[in-house]
Amino acid sequence: MKRVVVDHFGGPEVVKVVEEDPPRPGPGEARVRVLAAGVSFTDAQLRAGTYLGGPKPPFTPGYELVGIVDELGPGCSRLRVGDRVGALTVWGADAERVCVPEKYAVEVPEDVDPAKVVSLLFSYMTAYQVLHRSAKVKRGESVLVHGAAGRVGTALLELGALAGLRLYGTASARNRAAVERLGAVAIDYRNEDFLARVRELTGSGVDAVLDGIGGVVSLRSFRALRPGGRLVVFGRYATLAHGRKNWRAVFEWYAATVGVALWGLLSPRRRVLAYRIQKLRIHHQDWFREDFRTLIELLRRGEIHPVVAERLPLSDARHAHEMLERSAAMGKLVLEP
Repeated sequence: MKRVVVDHFGGPEVVKVVEEDPPRPGPGEARVRVLAAGVSFTDAQLRAGTYLGGPKPPFTPGYELVGIVDELGPGCSRLRVGDRVGALTVWGADAERVCVPEKYAVEVPEDVDPAKVVSLLFSYMTAYQVLHRSAKVKRGESVLVHGAAGRVGTALLELGALAGLRLYGTASARNRAAVERLGAVAIDYRNEDFLARVRELTGSGVDAVLDGIGGVVSLRSFRALRPGGRLVVFGRYATLAHGRKNWRAVFEWYAATVGVALWGLLSPRRRVLAYRIQKLRIHHQDWFREDFRTLIELLRRGEIHPVVAERLPLSDARHAHEMLERSAAMGKLVLEP
């Protein structure tokens, strides 16, 4: 079988494809024949070595997959050979056969496109849980979304509109129209001071800021909150520059994150919350299954619209990584073995 490998940290040039024997499932594992695996910004962070708690090379990237169970290890009781499942692997999905813990696999209906379901497992799941499990938004509240034209940002705007929120989104000027089409007020972060603009638009600030960028942006975002507001920090976008680790930005991210966390602890009327999808999945598998079923129903009803930017064979994994930075506003890149 084919498998993608990163044998040392670096840019897209370190992504290779090797051939080897398929793995055998261990106790409690299901082996999955992969139909679709996503390529995301998090894969670039894993590849560059900036992902918190990520693996050391050599490893296989790939945060999420959809496939068909073709072998079960000892102790499996819920799944059957032939079942279509999705899994959040964090890394390891970019291969023709992948073994995943049965307890983390979720059932995927056969009437939905596997490539679109991949977006639900990570991008839309992150957005849904940031909104409803972390920020716990209420209809009518005002919310600022950073990186609003990206994959998770777009999902946040779609799901936020369904939740009846008043939305503001930071994006570049070229993505303004895309953000506005999703019902948000666009703020050009390159040519406008987002903090001043938010205060101008709202008067007292917003009820929640959803920050997938982090670093200094988090510190300024805290100041955009009205009394009772919540800042949810869920990303480290700022630690990567031109596909490679930005050491200065890494140090700045840690310093700013510690600073804003302390600020939140000391503030009597504003809160700072951290969200990591894999941590919440481990501690609340029931939430992951419940939220995934909700997202599947929203997809079936045409209320959310995950976009597949391009479908590529596994052998083009390096090209997919090269496309990552310029494809954020076009949708999900998907490898189809």
